[in-house]
Amino acid sequence: MALNFRFAVASDLHIAVPHTISEKTHSFHLVEVSIPALELVLEHLSKLDIDFLLLPGDLTQDGEPENHTWLSQRLSALPYPVYVVPGNHDVPVKFANDYSIGLANFPSYYHHCGYDYQQRLYYSEQVLPGVRIIGLNSNQFDTSGKQKYTGGLESEQLDWLQQVLSIAEEELVIVMLHHNVIEHLPDQSHNSLGRRYMLENRSVLLDILQSAGVQLIFTGHLHVQDVAKDQGIYEITTGSLVSYPHPYRIIDFITNASGQKSLKIESYRINSLPNLPNLSDVSRSWIGDRSVYFMSKLLTSPPLNLSPELAAKLAPSLRYFWADIAYGDAVLDFPHFPPEVRRYFQSFNTTNSIDNNAILLLQ
Repeated sequence: MALNFRFAVASDLHIAVPHTISEKTHSFHLVEVSIPALELVLEHLSKLDIDFLLLPGDLTQDGEPENHTWLSQRLSALPYPVYVVPGNHDVPVKFANDYSIGLANFPSYYHHCGYDYQQRLYYSEQVLPGVRIIGLNSNQFDTSGKQKYTGGLESEQLDWLQQVLSIAEEELVIVMLHHNVIEHLPDQSHNSLGRRYMLENRSVLLDILQSAGVQLIFTGHLHVQDVAKDQGIYEITTGSLVSYPHPYRIIDFITNASGQKSLKIESYRINSLPNLPNLSDVSRSWIGDRSVYFMSKLLTSPPLNLSPELAAKLAPSLRYFWADIAYGDAVLDFPHFPPEVRRYFQSFNTTNSIDNNAILLLQ
């Protein structure tokens, strides 16, 4: 079967209806733009002939029932299917409290977005003839019910995944989860700042997917535009709609006359809103204004381990470092830094310019 279809990806929406917006000055999220930004994306998609939309988690500000309800109702009105998975912000507590839904409550809000009525937190659905979406839950909690920073897939979910893949051999399988499976930053899995965005048992998942011939994973969480590859598998992570550069993707799966399959990725950005015409400049500055603490922590942590004094001198030059990484395809240099520090930041530079717009060849 010659597959040709189009879909869209928008991640980390952090939807917040006005009366739920909380004041968090340390946050990198401009949640007050969450609804108008989403509406602009949906307006664009209404002009395209897309087959489905993927939302890889962090759908809401902090799991508020009002925000899940608003988004669920908005998605149900769309003329194409939408598939979602829970992010850490969607289920910040294992059991519901006065402010947030619990982990087990999530599927009940999104029965029309991949989930069935079994209250299971993962699903498999044929979205088109020969095309299957598998949505996984990567949130995990400790024995006290506290959410862990890193993601993980429990053995029951992995066993289920292997069973699904064993009967989907003739289908194109697209896997979606919130936490990163492949590194999108240099040595991300060994860095305390980057590891928290990753799946703890990612090697197990990659082995399962590689054995089944799965080549495509879609994630969010990191708030950067990046495409990475490992074991013949591409992971496309998409930045947040409420933080710079406010991106989303339109993706075409193409089979040409000779049978070659490819994924054409095009990225778009929300640069302005009716009440915020300079959104892009504002959000870039928003990140810059809040970057000193995080850049100082990066400089003083392994592998650099700089002194606090030297870190304090270098951090101001890194004001827009994270904004540029989030944008994707970064090419940065800090020639006035000490040689070993300069080389470290050069390692974040792109090598193939495929983070935003690319054509990925598939088997």
